[in-house]
Amino acid sequence: MRQPVTRRLQAALATLALAAVAAAGGIVLSAPEASAATGSATGYATQNGGTTGGAGGQTVRATTGTAIHAALCGRAADSTPIVIEVEGTINHGNTSKVSGDSCNTAAGVIELKQISNVTIVGVGGGAVFDQIGIHIRESSNIIIQNVTVRNVKKSGSPTSNGGDAIGMESGVRNVWVDHTTLEASGGESEGYDGLFDMKADTRYVTLSYSILRNSGRGGLVGSSESDVSNGFVTYHHNLYENIDSRAPLQRGGVGHMFNNHYVRINSSGINSRAGARAKVENNYFEDSKDVLGTFYTDAAGYWQVSGNTLDNVTWSSPGSDNNPAGPDMKSTTTVSIPYAYTPDAADCVRDVVSRTAGAGKGLKVSDGNCTAQPPTEPTPGPTEPTPDPTDPTPGPTDPTPPTGTNLSIGAGSDGSSKASGTSFGHLRDGDLNTYWSPAGSTGHASIKWDSATAVSSVVIREAAGSAGSIGAWRLLDADAGTVLASGDGAGTISFPRTTLRKITFEIVSSTGSPRIAEYETYTS
Repeated sequence: MRQPVTRRLQAALATLALAAVAAAGGIVLSAPEASAATGSATGYATQNGGTTGGAGGQTVRATTGTAIHAALCGRAADSTPIVIEVEGTINHGNTSKVSGDSCNTAAGVIELKQISNVTIVGVGGGAVFDQIGIHIRESSNIIIQNVTVRNVKKSGSPTSNGGDAIGMESGVRNVWVDHTTLEASGGESEGYDGLFDMKADTRYVTLSYSILRNSGRGGLVGSSESDVSNGFVTYHHNLYENIDSRAPLQRGGVGHMFNNHYVRINSSGINSRAGARAKVENNYFEDSKDVLGTFYTDAAGYWQVSGNTLDNVTWSSPGSDNNPAGPDMKSTTTVSIPYAYTPDAADCVRDVVSRTAGAGKGLKVSDGNCTAQPPTEPTPGPTEPTPDPTDPTPGPTDPTPPTGTNLSIGAGSDGSSKASGTSFGHLRDGDLNTYWSPAGSTGHASIKWDSATAVSSVVIREAAGSAGSIGAWRLLDADAGTVLASGDGAGTISFPRTTLRKITFEIVSSTGSPRIAEYETYTS
């Protein structure tokens, strides 16, 4: 069938644009391909419509950072699929800003900003990003595969990407990072920051078959105790080696860590805090300290554990801001995983990870039976994402107001930092003219009792003039760390009757300044 004239003209112009920017050096045009031979995304990157990167788009070869930017800028639109094959060493000397309608780049960093449907894959003799970080911002459907990123600094010279090897922020969705080697040569005092960081509403990410080593910080999910709108991140078949902490640090959200090999974790490993929930299964922890728990804060996180092997792991003593999960690791919550996966047994994790993880390993993957094999073919073509849920197991919202006594009257209350002039007491004083407001656009507030109380519905009433400000939210059993319900907008929330001492309403997103006049709780 003949293409419409407009589409054929756009395709021609895109090809001409790429040819023109090839003059920047280091870019070679290749014929369009149905899909890049990169395998298929796994874990949470398969949710929310899936992650296919540049499958179905034109394939180009780049040998400089400037050429990578030129390939992005030469597309017909910022969502036109493209596969960028990278070979050689990318550094400050060959990475400059390129301008265009389909890109927003910068010098001294690989900038994937306000774009979608892109694959960056190392080929040939390998791709090394030397002291150059990869920054993903306000973007979606991104694949980064078979590359090494090393020695990215935030202080000293040269600097790039705030010291992160790969960093994501501001509304990022669906990223698959696979078979990469991310490494530093020390910690913050030597000028380095994180190897794999996510913040400011980044969701549906998978890090698989990768090596993270020789760094003070492995990576984080959430930049502060109030940055809890991130999550749904899978880490599997990765090697964490000689990492001081943050393997990862998870603030809020859901993380799934399975079949990873942790060796020489020096201070703390998986740090679940600020309401985060981590499913930690079939990992191998070796020669390490405090591999799981809540550390350096009294804002508790939670975990579900099974099938892990602890080999020469030591534990610190519990304290007010230190809650290690061991030595007898037990689950403190349950986490429901929405995708299919077949984990390897923990006793073969060291072997299978050593044969599959990192750049230059032939993209081999495990078959779930401790055997390495070539990747499966990906599903071609970009997938239109569906609206992203706030939790894999959301609860229903009931528009019918509850009946009975408001249990919040006479109860206690607390929460995250409050805006000036507001009070946690306003949440339960029965006065719609007073209110509590978080210090920022997100935050959490809790109602609590001295003894266990049965609750089955909550009513969140916004203050006058702020109706509609509350966006996505989660309702948590603060004792168990489980999600009772989630949704969008204030109102009546119903859920199976639960006996608890403390119930937390977490504002994940909002417009303007959210203000809660009353946080009512009911048995029926």
